[in-house]
Amino acid sequence: MKRKKAPARRRAVPLADLVSWLDRTLDLPAFEGDFSNNGLQVEGASRGVSKIACGVDASPEFHAEALRRGAQLLLVHHGISWGGSLARIAGPAYRLVAPLVRADAALYAAHLPLDAHPTLGNNAQIAKALGLRDVEPFGTYRGFTIGVRGSFPRALPREDAKARFRDICPGGRFDSVDAGPARIRTVAVVSGGGADEAAQAAAAGLDAFFTGEFGLQHYNAALCAPVNLVAAGHYATERFGVRALGEALAAGFGLECEFVDFSLPW
Repeated sequence: MKRKKAPARRRAVPLADLVSWLDRTLDLPAFEGDFSNNGLQVEGASRGVSKIACGVDASPEFHAEALRRGAQLLLVHHGISWGGSLARIAGPAYRLVAPLVRADAALYAAHLPLDAHPTLGNNAQIAKALGLRDVEPFGTYRGFTIGVRGSFPRALPREDAKARFRDICPGGRFDSVDAGPARIRTVAVVSGGGADEAAQAAAAGLDAFFTGEFGLQHYNAALCAPVNLVAAGHYATERFGVRALGEALAAGFGLECEFVDFSLPW
């Protein structure tokens, strides 16, 4: 009887090699003023990395699911280290860090560097999914240009443009302020909590500003601008970048990568 061949084991890549590629690809030194402590936030994977799990948020549920799937490197947009948030590893901070340490798993976070990346970033990927043309950097936040602007090939009725945005961000809470032109061609995109930058889109004479979420002050500002303001969910608009980054990293090193999606409505 012929024995079945055991499946080939994926090679493990040293964590330092992956971190070096991520730091360089995301140009971390250019974002030193970000409130997030971008980069490797929890060291681990002492035997190397053969599997990566990507997610939007470093949360207890993401950590548990990523570890259940056998990942040695967890790659996220919203990490666990913000400013001095890990001054004491106790309470909530301990509950985030302890499972990773016990599992010898590493955590890498990329906040503004991933928003701003010209091809892998949240905003570049949204523009691509929307089918925007002539895409270029746009939208300044704390001195960093993190968003993009572009144009639909032809002007779309406002409801059609909004539907296209909603369709590429399934599951997110959808809100809009119909204060700009009834037909939309020129659009700025700043994912997540980027609604403060809507004023820049209005000042540039753009038809619409697409983001993740907005508040009452942004509603009133859009009416005064005026500009079409459209939000498709903070979480939903920030799935794009970390998934693209994880896929690029995995492909470059021959690793397995899974995107862990909780489809949160916020």
